[in-house]
Amino acid sequence: MNTEYNLKKRVVAILGSTGSIGTQALEVIAGHKIFFELELITANSNADLLIQQAKKYLPSTVIIGDKEKYNEVKNALSSLPIKVFAGNDAILLCVQNENIEIVLTAMVGYAGLAPTIAAIKSGKHIALANKETLVVAGEIITRLAREYGVNIYPVDSEHSAIFQCLLGEWKNKIEKIILTASGGPFRGKTINELKLITKVQALKHPNWNMGAKITIDSATLMNKGLEVIEAKWLFNLLPEQIDVIVHPQSIIHSIVQFEDGSMKAQMGLPDMKLPIQFALGYPDRLKSDFPRFNFFQYPTLTFEQPDKKTFRSLSLAYEALDKGGNMPCILNAANEIAVAGFLSDKISFLNMTDIVETCMLKIPFIVSPSIEDYIQTDEETRRMAVDLINKQL
Repeated sequence: MNTEYNLKKRVVAILGSTGSIGTQALEVIAGHKIFFELELITANSNADLLIQQAKKYLPSTVIIGDKEKYNEVKNALSSLPIKVFAGNDAILLCVQNENIEIVLTAMVGYAGLAPTIAAIKSGKHIALANKETLVVAGEIITRLAREYGVNIYPVDSEHSAIFQCLLGEWKNKIEKIILTASGGPFRGKTINELKLITKVQALKHPNWNMGAKITIDSATLMNKGLEVIEAKWLFNLLPEQIDVIVHPQSIIHSIVQFEDGSMKAQMGLPDMKLPIQFALGYPDRLKSDFPRFNFFQYPTLTFEQPDKKTFRSLSLAYEALDKGGNMPCILNAANEIAVAGFLSDKISFLNMTDIVETCMLKIPFIVSPSIEDYIQTDEETRRMAVDLINKQL
């Protein structure tokens, strides 16, 4: 029993423990052993780090997505009381463990959709770091959450900020929300300058330490576009109620404006551990030793309009949101393939946006898609995006 917060231990599963969010979540849990108990961790293919994590944090269960690495993980943990499984089906099954109370979904991209659905249907609360889940199938996910009485706690710093600003304000009407963006490493650059951007340059984010995929998305502003779509579903908003401003210092994490014109903002240093801890510990604010913000180190906070003409990914995301249906699913699938192509040095920085736009124009539009439609759309879009990349070679 946690006497400080008068709550029993919260049993946590982390899907994607070897990624940036997952590794930081493990540190948060380790810092509050009296409050959290780790039941399950999963990784796609990083067996070495998964083994290290299992030995250090001792979860009850470990799953490696890549079945070919099962024996490696199993043998490495054979002396410990840890159950080891492999494959995506194992994730779908184990996430339903009756002991688990909250599931941190930190898997990268579309892969997080099916496990999130499985967790919701088994009554688990969701700490959502996988924004693509709501981008692809927001209507289905939010409906299932209502149906099964499950809460979705946002982990993205921007959505966590909005969530925190809304505490105590549930009866007050939102006029709009404002998501802040750092602008990425190429803020202020022209189209001609972006033609020469390399992978190494794009992976150097000015403020945040993130995984490769989300770092590239930040550089193109696609990440902010995905967050706009995610915000629509998290907070039940219309597209015109969601604005984006560039805030290079990344101190104000987002803002809510109410119908009386007043605004509330959540501030702090750019550290993902804070929103992770808030989501896992909600409704309590757990004590931390995270670095504190000092106003005198940031005497000036600045704001700009995003350059949607140069960074067209943000405009494409708004278009997908406006159109609805399976269009955000097309946007996401094409972007995942395009980013992978860029990281593999197969296409240029600007080609990523071109591929997304082409897929949005050519993949058949479905007004009211089922989950089967989303699956088919995702597969069809990925095939088209791969073909477009191959034609660039």
